[in-house]
Amino acid sequence: MKILLCPLSDGGYLYPAIAVGRALQGRGHRVTVLGRSGAGPVAAEAGMAFVPAQEYGGRRAFSATWWGETGLAQYRATLRAARETGADLLVTSVLCNGALLAAETLDLPVVVVGLTVHLWDYRAGGAGEPHLGRTRRSRTLECLRLLAETREAAGLGGRARRWADDPLPGDALLLRGDPALEYPGASLPDRVHHVGPLPWEPAPEPGEVEAVRERLARSAKPVVYVHLGRFFGGRSLWPRLNELFTGGRFQAVVEQGRSTDPRPAPDADVLLVRKPWMGPLVDLAGPVLANGTSAPVLAALVRGRPLVLSPNGSEQPLLTGACVRAGVAARLSNSPARPPSGTASPAAPRSGAASLAPPSDPDRPAASPSEPLERVWHDGGLRSRARALGERLAAVDGPARAADIVERVARVSVTPKEDHEYAISRPR
Repeated sequence: MKILLCPLSDGGYLYPAIAVGRALQGRGHRVTVLGRSGAGPVAAEAGMAFVPAQEYGGRRAFSATWWGETGLAQYRATLRAARETGADLLVTSVLCNGALLAAETLDLPVVVVGLTVHLWDYRAGGAGEPHLGRTRRSRTLECLRLLAETREAAGLGGRARRWADDPLPGDALLLRGDPALEYPGASLPDRVHHVGPLPWEPAPEPGEVEAVRERLARSAKPVVYVHLGRFFGGRSLWPRLNELFTGGRFQAVVEQGRSTDPRPAPDADVLLVRKPWMGPLVDLAGPVLANGTSAPVLAALVRGRPLVLSPNGSEQPLLTGACVRAGVAARLSNSPARPPSGTASPAAPRSGAASLAPPSDPDRPAASPSEPLERVWHDGGLRSRARALGERLAAVDGPARAADIVERVARVSVTPKEDHEYAISRPR
């Protein structure tokens, strides 16, 4: 079988798809990666053929930054690449509207590699789920709207839709987390499957990890790995990081991820890095502090590290809520440890929620800047739950489970009967 991997080219989307592709390639299938030029060396390291999207007019089409604006370019690039490679099946990632529509136009099965938790409406249940950010319903409607707009722009508006009112999962949607992270009592939609982590990342260059280790060894302070994602127009976490890692007993190694404008204070115990891998750095750390995106959350959990999460936008509030609910993370307030004089203290967290909000007692003595990290460091229950969930995640052979689903989809996804509305409307 010939398979075209066409995920977003950012590491958090590309690497899990490559993990699936490697498993499929190991079973004798021919796998090709489509993406922006920077993904070429990554595909080569994984031992896969690569076609650059810009050769098909898709220069920005596989960038997470531009996902909502480049659906048409992604559609055209995927369509051309799939035809030229003779693809029998597509593997893409969430938010890839163009790839979904290309699969529909070509009558090919498509498997979507999802995030750690389900983003959209549950099939049933979940009505009591608290919303840290947008509701599931609003997120679902927005994604459907963007898909419909891309559909119209591609000239497919007059055709019946392949997946009726539920097109976002494709023929199968693979979640990389654990059922414990979904809301209790909720049911996932059909075609959605938990496969566990899909771990793969480029290997460090010789000496890279040792150089970081030596730099951190200059201080006797425990290490916190910090992974920053995009801010989505919200407040930068840098003022809070400077407070946590200046004058305290912890030091940080900060992967900037997709964030911009790093602002470490001159006296902060912060080592800035920008690496295409994170596993060896998590191995050097105790807690992991992140915005709540899938890649650092999974990297922490599979290594049994507790999480400190400060969400901003996109999936971050949803995954943060899931991790706090599962007891493997504490939520960090992006506010100073003590509010400025004359301002009201923030409201107390709801009962039972793990939170590192600033103390609300104005008469309490000033806390150490690193007190939030101290509380996580000494929380044995948080650490033990993170280890237990991590062991369960690590025990799953996610790539093999994903490859099984891809092969099953290829077997059962046949052309619909000719009297089916979609079948009679598809191009000949």
